[in-house]
Amino acid sequence: MSVSAFIKKPKCQTAEVGATVVFEAETEKADARVRWQRDAKDITASDKYVISAEGNKHSLTINNVAPEDAAGYAIIAGASKVKFELKITEAEDASSGAPAEAPAAPAQASETNGHAPDNGSGMQKELVLSSTGGNITFVAKVCGESLLKKPTIRWFKGKWMDLASKSGKHLQLKEHYDRNTKIYTFEMHIIAAKANFAGGYRCEVTSRDKFDSCNFELTVHVEVIAEDAHYALWLMVSPCSSTDGGEDSGELDFSALLKKRSVSTEPDVDVWEILHNAPPSEYEKIAFQYGITDLRGMLKRLKKMKKEEKKSAAFLKKLDPAYQIEKGHKIKMQIEVANPDAEVKWLKNGQEIQPTGRYIFESIGNKRFLTINNCSLADDAAYTCMVGDEKSFTELFVKEPPVLIVRNLEDQMVMKGERVEFECEVSEEGAQVKWEKDGVELTRDESFKYRFKKDGCKHVLIINEATKEDSGHYRVKTNGGQSLAELLVQEKDLEVYQSIADLTVKAKDQAVFKCEVSDENVKGVWYKNGVEVKADARTHITHIGRIHKLTIDDVRPEDEGDYTFVPEGYAFNLSAKLNFLEVKIDYVPRQDPPKIHLDCMGKTADSTILVVAGNKLRLDVPITGDPAPTVVWTKAEKVRVAQPHLTANLSAGGRVHVESTKGHCIFTIEGAERQDEGVYSVIVRNPAGEDTADINVKVVDVPDPPQAPRILSVGEDSCVVQWDPPLFDGGQPVLGYVLERKKKKSYRWMRLNFDPYKETTYEAKRMIEGMAYEMRVYAVNAIGMSRPSAASEPFVPVAPSSEPIGLCVDDISDTTISLKWRTPEKVGSAGIDGYGVEYCKEGSKCGSDEWIPAFEGLTERTSVIIRDLPTGERMQFRVRAFNVAGPSPPATLPQAITIREIMQRPKIWIPRNLRQTLIKKVGETVNLVIPFQGKPRPKLTWTKNGEPLDPKQVSVRNSDTDSILFIRKTERKDSGVYELQVQIENVEDKASVTIQIVDLPGAPQNLKVADVWGFNVALEWKLPKDNGNCDIIGYTIQKADKKTMEWYTVFEQYRRTNCVVSDLIMGNEYIFRVFSMNMVGLSTEPCLSKDSAYIQKTGIMYKPPSYKDHDFSEAPKFTRPLVNRSVISGYNATLSCSVRGIPKPKITWYKNKMDISNEAKYRMFSEQGVLTLEIRKPCPFDGGVYTCKAVNASGEDTVECKLEVRCKYPASHSTLSESLPFMIYKENVE
Repeated sequence: MSVSAFIKKPKCQTAEVGATVVFEAETEKADARVRWQRDAKDITASDKYVISAEGNKHSLTINNVAPEDAAGYAIIAGASKVKFELKITEAEDASSGAPAEAPAAPAQASETNGHAPDNGSGMQKELVLSSTGGNITFVAKVCGESLLKKPTIRWFKGKWMDLASKSGKHLQLKEHYDRNTKIYTFEMHIIAAKANFAGGYRCEVTSRDKFDSCNFELTVHVEVIAEDAHYALWLMVSPCSSTDGGEDSGELDFSALLKKRSVSTEPDVDVWEILHNAPPSEYEKIAFQYGITDLRGMLKRLKKMKKEEKKSAAFLKKLDPAYQIEKGHKIKMQIEVANPDAEVKWLKNGQEIQPTGRYIFESIGNKRFLTINNCSLADDAAYTCMVGDEKSFTELFVKEPPVLIVRNLEDQMVMKGERVEFECEVSEEGAQVKWEKDGVELTRDESFKYRFKKDGCKHVLIINEATKEDSGHYRVKTNGGQSLAELLVQEKDLEVYQSIADLTVKAKDQAVFKCEVSDENVKGVWYKNGVEVKADARTHITHIGRIHKLTIDDVRPEDEGDYTFVPEGYAFNLSAKLNFLEVKIDYVPRQDPPKIHLDCMGKTADSTILVVAGNKLRLDVPITGDPAPTVVWTKAEKVRVAQPHLTANLSAGGRVHVESTKGHCIFTIEGAERQDEGVYSVIVRNPAGEDTADINVKVVDVPDPPQAPRILSVGEDSCVVQWDPPLFDGGQPVLGYVLERKKKKSYRWMRLNFDPYKETTYEAKRMIEGMAYEMRVYAVNAIGMSRPSAASEPFVPVAPSSEPIGLCVDDISDTTISLKWRTPEKVGSAGIDGYGVEYCKEGSKCGSDEWIPAFEGLTERTSVIIRDLPTGERMQFRVRAFNVAGPSPPATLPQAITIREIMQRPKIWIPRNLRQTLIKKVGETVNLVIPFQGKPRPKLTWTKNGEPLDPKQVSVRNSDTDSILFIRKTERKDSGVYELQVQIENVEDKASVTIQIVDLPGAPQNLKVADVWGFNVALEWKLPKDNGNCDIIGYTIQKADKKTMEWYTVFEQYRRTNCVVSDLIMGNEYIFRVFSMNMVGLSTEPCLSKDSAYIQKTGIMYKPPSYKDHDFSEAPKFTRPLVNRSVISGYNATLSCSVRGIPKPKITWYKNKMDISNEAKYRMFSEQGVLTLEIRKPCPFDGGVYTCKAVNASGEDTVECKLEVRCKYPASHSTLSESLPFMIYKENVE
């Protein structure tokens, strides 16, 4: 929360035209620099505006104000900005004539730039002035440049009345959006304004985590204009930054508050302060005087303010008014209560919170804590802490962290007409994103072109049938980042599968030009000698799929010419020539032998002719001979014969044409195929001779598709794919391969390389882990690209996790071992299916075949117990994590483990808080948890003061590692020493816990008035019989006058058993009572004095009582007796006791009633009443009954005890002592 730099802020003012207005402000620092603004523009000093600064005081003076000066003003110091407004009214005329009509003139709009926390909406307010029966418009403008979606706006009257439900004849709500300025404009129109529209209004705008609001007051001024009491209503809107609408009854009627008002230039008063200090009887008067329209709402808030001023009896420190935390972080709320033992309840939105893993309650002394882990938006609520009937309130605001882009967009290159998908992933589900192309936002208004898809954290922009215009840079934006990618759209090259061929046609025959292209959607135009061919009765133009035909029936000589087919949208054409054949018979009297002239075509006789499969093969062989020779074409014993000047169609399908013309022999195959490849022989004969020639024809084609690719391996975002070359390379060497991939559930293949890849193994990258893909391959040679191979088997790019960490031995026995580990650091999107545990003997090499699974299948836990292991063997263990990608690297123990249970001595670990006496109040619960160690599992025994426990009162529960003693409801008799014994065979350990159950003490005894003198009374009493099982820490003494019997405390926590009560009133008679106090509290009943004390009036002589000397002599008495003891022979022993007596008694020690005062074996000590007898190195004969006797003039007292002296090494245990370690005996002795 930011602190204001101003200690005094300027206030809104209203002034008449021509007046001088002064705005004043004071800053915290004297050297602070301030700026004055009007309508968000800086004000410079001039004759109109006078700016002054003196120390920390600053002022702005506006001289000779005019109506245009009515605007919004602001003062800025550092990061603090205070806004205020100036309203201008016309000066009142003295005349009372008919009023001039006031035209509706909108006042100048005041612009506010939101500076409140989390206020980014940029709301603007416009002020409008309207005459009676006119219309008034409120305009709110919201800057939407940083908003992902349209904000929500609500108009209110008062505090809660939503005006959306009041739309109708007199109220209309409108809105529109300017795409150029990116500003949302919201309007509220009040039509035919009436007097009952007066009141407080509020406009609220919300957009996700941003909020802004504006409060304004609509006031009705009524002025009497003429004698017939004609009223004119003036509507004035005044913004108010701190107005809070009161409760409404559901109607817009404030007519009861209408009254004549005049514009006042008096300084603003604090109505809250006036109401706070005024008695309730003055509230109505103050409301009428200051024009309060929502008195009831203000009184409710005032009552709440007064309640907050009362000091809380239950809370020393309440919750802060509000807390703010970012989503996912931890918040800790703290209060301090007056009573350290008080129980508190935590409520969330009125519902009690139960402690869970996220909600943690803590109590430390007087402090109480509520900790909320991993805060979410659901934790944004009101919280209450209750102690009894008292409450402390606060609010928690959970702030969403910025939405980050965790996976960026990828650049794409597609062909024209293909589908494009831009995909990104953000950090929050359901987050709003904004898509842009070359800086221009893409909205859903253009859904016919773009589609937006959202799936959890993934956001996808889809472009159907991409065009060249779709190329550019695409950007996705969130409130926490952005990502940019480029789209390149290339046009597809139109491939010609079959070109048109030259034709030679006789009269009346049919000519057909046919071509085939790769795109069946491409249209085209036919031309003859550059002139477009139009269809008519003889000319037919057809387009079926990829085949375009031009058919000419009944060919005539004028049809001869060059024909061209031009595909639309492509810069190339296909051409062929139509030759008209005239049959003429010429008589040649002489004969020439036939001759094949292949040299005239620039080829030798053994030239190889290449033809692309599907194209037309046309062999035009020049020949001579007279008479015209007969031509015979042969290939692999197949004969094609062409008679002179005739065309023979000898193929079954009509693909082969043989024709002879004058000087030429033409062999044509339509749509050459692979079987058409070979050596063709042409033989020409006539009566004069013959000639032959061989022509080698090779048909080349695109290669066959490769076999289905194989996936060799997969990685986190990649895979390695391999394939075999095609069986047939098409007659040309394979230049390389083109690979494509697609998601399994998708229909769109994405090309991975545009240049041919020469190898048959390829590593594909940039895939999404966890997504299923398929791959296919094309083979490419000089002719073109083959058909695609069959798709590979679906595969998922995943990577094995890293090895488990922290593998260690948790426990071990003769046949079992317990292992535990932690989850791998790197898991991946495939997760972990489970863990596999294996072991092998240390002697083996522990190869891949030597490891033995500890159990079948996998375990999901991170700990395991392996059973039935051979005792004494040294074993090695390892753990691997498994997922769909396979096992992770193993985690192995650093060394082999011997399978044998380790003997562990019993040992009790007493917690630190139980090493001293545990004090509990009667009725409380005792729950002792005593940890211990020892293997095998030890035997545990609890005793109380040496006796077994009562199972009806005390519950005991034992485990392998601790023992729990539980008393549900304690009583006084539960006090004592509780001892726990842990034993394994003949080795044991003991520990004791002292429990003291305390209660309230009893009342003191025998309270009496020992003496009365002057204004003083001496009191004496005796200790209570029952001290509550703990020390008395004091007394509370109270007095009461017998007339009123009202008790007043004289002393608290008074430690003595006598006191003097002073300052009593003369002539009154008093009685007294005393309460005893221990650590639990005061006794329930007091001890009352049996007699009263009367304070005599002055003038009465006081006779002091006579006292006889007190006899302080006292007979001897032992305050601590001797205790029976058992000692070890050879070690010094002592016997101790304590005695009291006046005068000091004489001490005599006896053994078996024999005086031992003068024996050298014994030493006697006496110090401050503590008597000690030391026996030097006793032997078994020193055992017996020892007596101590104390004698003085007042009497005597004796005390005795038994002493047992045991041998150092008992004979019955001599054999065992030789076999047991000396350490065990030493421990027993101790």
